[in-house]
Amino acid sequence: MATASPLAKTPQQADAPPPQSELPRPADAVSMVVRPAQGIAAAGASRLVPLDWMRGLVMVLMTIDHASGAFNANRISSDSSASWKVGSALPLDQFLTRWITHLCAPTFIFLAGAVLALSVERRLAKGEAPGKVDRFILTRGLIIVLLDALWMSWAFVRPGAVLFQVLYAIGASMMCMALLRRLPTAWLVGGAAALMLGGEALTGLLLWATGEKPILPVALLFTGGRFPPLMIAYALVPWLSVMMLGWGFGRLLAKGEAVRPARWLALGGLGALSVFAVVRGLNGYGNMRLLRENGSLAHWLHVSKYPPSLSYLALELGIMALLLAGFFALARRAGSARWMRPLLVLGQTALFFYVLHVHLLQFAAWALGMSRKAGLGASYLASLGLLLLLYPLCVAYGRYKAAHPEGWARYL
Repeated sequence: MATASPLAKTPQQADAPPPQSELPRPADAVSMVVRPAQGIAAAGASRLVPLDWMRGLVMVLMTIDHASGAFNANRISSDSSASWKVGSALPLDQFLTRWITHLCAPTFIFLAGAVLALSVERRLAKGEAPGKVDRFILTRGLIIVLLDALWMSWAFVRPGAVLFQVLYAIGASMMCMALLRRLPTAWLVGGAAALMLGGEALTGLLLWATGEKPILPVALLFTGGRFPPLMIAYALVPWLSVMMLGWGFGRLLAKGEAVRPARWLALGGLGALSVFAVVRGLNGYGNMRLLRENGSLAHWLHVSKYPPSLSYLALELGIMALLLAGFFALARRAGSARWMRPLLVLGQTALFFYVLHVHLLQFAAWALGMSRKAGLGASYLASLGLLLLLYPLCVAYGRYKAAHPEGWARYL
């Protein structure tokens, strides 16, 4: 599978789940929604149930995409200007199957930042030394990067190649946050917005300076690129901006329910979708050269993910914010925890699920003689079968992790 710079070749890799912090017991689901006038750290919780529900939902979408990558002969993966040939067809069923999974990476990385911020607030509230907190963040981030290079690469690309995709973006961003977490929230959020708004200009300037062929540091940080045997699908800086935004949201949650997260999310989501509408409508700057060719739904939604354009980030973060606002509202309703339990379990064990599911899908497709030879029906059936297979394992792993909060599982 080829990789590339944004405006040169880029691999269209699927999305990975974010890292996990300490896992709450499922039975405590309702009690973990923040009580009035209590912060997360004070309440002793490292996450909120709506965050896990949101992550569980995008885990399902991610599984569909990876099943399509393993089984689907006609899979569309044209998420950069380099991989898209102007005038090509966009069959709506194939395109939307891919498009719905665009939500995954921004959500995973945003929530990774939010959960990490909540975990840090809890640790500091307990009196843990800042240096110890930093070591945990750095160690966990490094482990996640190594998982991408040493374990996930051979499930996606040929043996001997190293692929940096979403786990690299998450792990490296976490390591950066060991330092950046000391910035005031306004600086973090403002810096994230500046990187998103100015990302295309900065990328274009760097490509101009390197003759449209990025050198390795530029590829790792901004553009992505191919440097055999290393392939970089997710450049760090654009995705770090998403984690910085998520960290700011985590700090907001740590102040307690009085901040009304659903209201902030709804306003932010509508604002982000407005930015998307303007940028995509103008069809110029902010689209990372993957322009809208006509007014059809497919071309409005056909945005650049490699590297992420402003239109892509505004669209996906806007959708995520509105869905998450809905989950916060739902969490207040009695009885919601029971029927939402599957999403809760998947959301709480996302990295565990991720490091198993791609390999299993690829093996199943090979064993059945259907590797990239089937259609959408087989892809959806395979994703359902895998979810049913791994769900009880996720339940067991979640119980183990809850029983050993300071053990090795806290890094996975």
